[in-house]
Amino acid sequence: MDAPWWVWLATIVGIAVILVVDLAIVDRPWSKKREPKEFSLKEASWWSAFYIALAIVFGIGIWYFAGWEKAGEYFAGYVTEKSLSVDNLFVFYLILTSFAVPKKYQHEVLLVGIMLALVMRGVFIAVGAQAVNAWSEVFYLFGAFLIYTAIKIVRDNVAGSEEEETNYTDSFAVRMLRKVWPVTDSYHGPRLTVKLDGRRHITPMFMVIVAVGVTDLIFAVDSIPAIFGLTQDAYLVFTANAFALLGLRVLYFLLAGLMDRLAYISWGLAAIMVFIGIKMLLHALHENGVDVPEVGTSLSLGVILGVMTITVIASVVKSRSDMRKLQARAGDITPRE
Repeated sequence: MDAPWWVWLATIVGIAVILVVDLAIVDRPWSKKREPKEFSLKEASWWSAFYIALAIVFGIGIWYFAGWEKAGEYFAGYVTEKSLSVDNLFVFYLILTSFAVPKKYQHEVLLVGIMLALVMRGVFIAVGAQAVNAWSEVFYLFGAFLIYTAIKIVRDNVAGSEEEETNYTDSFAVRMLRKVWPVTDSYHGPRLTVKLDGRRHITPMFMVIVAVGVTDLIFAVDSIPAIFGLTQDAYLVFTANAFALLGLRVLYFLLAGLMDRLAYISWGLAAIMVFIGIKMLLHALHENGVDVPEVGTSLSLGVILGVMTITVIASVVKSRSDMRKLQARAGDITPRE
């Protein structure tokens, strides 16, 4: 899909408008209190559905103007990137909790995190597109990297939750900052630095932004090879990533109440990464003259949707089972009258 410059421009302007609307919805600049809106689970569900509907409408537009093959690549990329974005939000939640970020400042951290994710993924898309066009063997590297990442996810889940083992307040980047600058003990509003006793200090808010930025970098490294395994069209890669990231602040409200109910999402992502990794290796072999079958767009989309559906259903079943066990235990220890 060789999108002309004006299509790129119109798309970027449209996404910018949606971001402005998102800012208006969450930050409510007209509010006298100047505090971000707190969404109920129901409101967050409706707004999340709205952003997903926008992505679907955009995909239908691609199907109308460019055909099913390109639309299928876009939808496969969107589902994969949305899944990775949800996993990204889980880590954001853990970072905000680890640093005990006051609730009224969490929205600003999320906004910075999402903007950093857009910028970093944009840079990686530009670099990845050039690498793919110049050197087909890069698919060997991408495929091997995705399979390695999947193995690491599985290993971490078998050994114990990766998030529980990670201390975000003592990460390498945070430790380096503490060695260079003094850090205040408490937050000073949303400020990143503050001058105390004639010396410039950084605040915990600055540390949080650094931790979020490092997380964005890691997820960008994971996500870009994954989507290039589904489509090499830079326009589709960009739009799939952009629509996956839109509305994440609203989605955060929804996931904050569901963190313990999606226990198997990492397993689903690992399975998808293995599938895409194998697809990329087969594509690289095919490009180098080896007679191997290639995985089509329809099969890719079907596998990705199927894996995520199974993951969500299995997570819900486990959540309900755990709830029943807790209720049963509570009933066993209830004193008899």
